[in-house]
Amino acid sequence: MAKSDATKTVKRDGRIVIEDDWPGYSLDLFTYPEHYYGDLESVYIPHGVIMDRTERLARNIIDDIGHHDMVVLCVLKGGYQFCADLVEFMKALSRNSSRSLLMRVDFIRLKSYLNDHSTEDLHILGGEDLSVLSGKNVLIVEAIVDTGKTMKALLKHVEAFQPKMVRVAGLLVKRVPSGVGSLPDYVGFEIPNHFVVGYALDYNEYFRDLNNLSVTNRREQTVCLSL
Repeated sequence: MAKSDATKTVKRDGRIVIEDDWPGYSLDLFTYPEHYYGDLESVYIPHGVIMDRTERLARNIIDDIGHHDMVVLCVLKGGYQFCADLVEFMKALSRNSSRSLLMRVDFIRLKSYLNDHSTEDLHILGGEDLSVLSGKNVLIVEAIVDTGKTMKALLKHVEAFQPKMVRVAGLLVKRVPSGVGSLPDYVGFEIPNHFVVGYALDYNEYFRDLNNLSVTNRREQTVCLSL
């Protein structure tokens, strides 16, 4: 199999685009928990590729805003693993640089999904008092952006605290016809319009304990991003 057929990806505008017809890798090439046997069809993006891409995003962020102190705002629950890995890479880059980067990590939780469907209602938990963002450089870290409605609402909420600068890092961006927002400033992968779970996205709290981005057959045409 040619390399281009094996990856089915292209690089566009600073992000990696995974094409609609990419079938993923055989499960036989990877290990995964026994309790998910029969629930998965293939591995979509291996964990190592996710980590390598996250490291590159960390370098891009450090190059752009690493000379400023930063408040990292992690969107829970889905963004915690991506945020943790991204922060660790940024810390490592800062330690090996002549510039010292002071980072504070805060957390916010958004609820806009019922099962696998996005709803019009957005509930912001834990972000009622984010006065610490006032006058600061803020990096919002989110695991996935689809329609952009949730991120648009969050940005409006954050900007009310008058930060000095706001940037968004998203591991995944979905291609959806109803998108209303702009792309995050830092994007890992653009993926087809599938529902995704894991890393630490989930489907009703399942699949958080996987290591790879995988396709699950638990529901038709669902993509599982494993933790």
